[in-house]
Amino acid sequence: MIDIKFLRDNPDVVKASQKGRGEDASIVDKVLAADELRREAIEKFEKLRAEQNTLSKSVGSAKAEEKAALLENAKELANKVKEADAKRAELEEAAKALIMQLSNVLDPAAPIGGEADFVVLEHVGTPRVFDFEAKDHVELGKLLGAIDTERGAKVAGSRSYYLTGSGALLEFALVNYAISSALKSGFTPVIPPVLVNPAAMEGTGFLGQAAENVYRIEKDDVYLVGTSEVPLAAMHMDEVLPADKLPMRYAGYSSCFRREAGSYGKDTRGIIRVHQFDKVEMFSFCHPDQAKEEHARLLQWEKDFLNAMEIPYRVIDVASGDLGSSANRKFDIEAWIPTQNAYREVTSTSNCTEFQARRLNIRYKDADGTKSVATLNGTLVAIPRMIVAILENHQNADGTVNVPKALQPFLGKARFELV
Repeated sequence: MIDIKFLRDNPDVVKASQKGRGEDASIVDKVLAADELRREAIEKFEKLRAEQNTLSKSVGSAKAEEKAALLENAKELANKVKEADAKRAELEEAAKALIMQLSNVLDPAAPIGGEADFVVLEHVGTPRVFDFEAKDHVELGKLLGAIDTERGAKVAGSRSYYLTGSGALLEFALVNYAISSALKSGFTPVIPPVLVNPAAMEGTGFLGQAAENVYRIEKDDVYLVGTSEVPLAAMHMDEVLPADKLPMRYAGYSSCFRREAGSYGKDTRGIIRVHQFDKVEMFSFCHPDQAKEEHARLLQWEKDFLNAMEIPYRVIDVASGDLGSSANRKFDIEAWIPTQNAYREVTSTSNCTEFQARRLNIRYKDADGTKSVATLNGTLVAIPRMIVAILENHQNADGTVNVPKALQPFLGKARFELV
């Protein structure tokens, strides 16, 4: 949620941000109008309540012949106070509903445009030139007994899969390497709930533009998370964090669930775009003044992971129209996928400034008072896409796949053999 004081002082900045995202800028004026009505209602309510307090004191000291009239006035005033309080609550709720429709204010450095208007920040590594016809991850998965999409579809429908044998072991190795790396960087490991309440989903911004991809269990009014960012962010909902403990960093391992609405026909082969997958997610609560530096650190930890997997990749600065509503800037890392002759997203990291924290009421306290924290998230490893990248980039002509050196201690082998 945007700071209403910032909005009052900088309406043109927020309007420009909305336009840059391709979203409705007229909401800004509606929010300001609703805020004005809200403040007038609060002022009226407080004025009446002050009169009520004054009158109550008069009743206590009044003579007997005066009390009856004063009590009648007090009764009428109490009704007015009650009505004013109800109106205040109504207008406050209306103002909140409107401001919740505004996305976070863009970082001025974020590229403006749609999905294709990203800026490439760097290329790392050189795509491999094969001296044989490279196989895709589906074919390699069958040869290695690692991926079974046919039985996955039989049991759970399209975009479903089994990881078996070396595929399952590769997931465990990736998770263990990710968690051990996160521990070295000061993260607290967390296995969070994957069922969350509406407050957690709304607070993190996943019931707005992302709602179509969310699974909801209507009977219980809970949601399956599409990323552990949601339960990690909401973990400190309605709390005040000590300033000297910041940054507070968590590495969450969880299953993630996405409808993939609007992606029909895209990536239907294999495990690039699926409904369920496991992921290790980094999350940080930090001082707002340190958010940009923390964002750079999250990106570096993601790069370190890709470097350890020995996979060529590029880093992109995501354009404004492709950002989630909570992020004011986002960097993606795209791994090289040989059989697609293209870079595909495998991790991302977003700076959400104080936007989520205001919605979730997460603050920190220091000598200057109590203020909202900044929240940031970053994927350390999304398992299926990383498996795709490893299998395709490290394959041999006979269908075997070399194991990256960083994972060999977790697997006890240097190569995945055919089954």
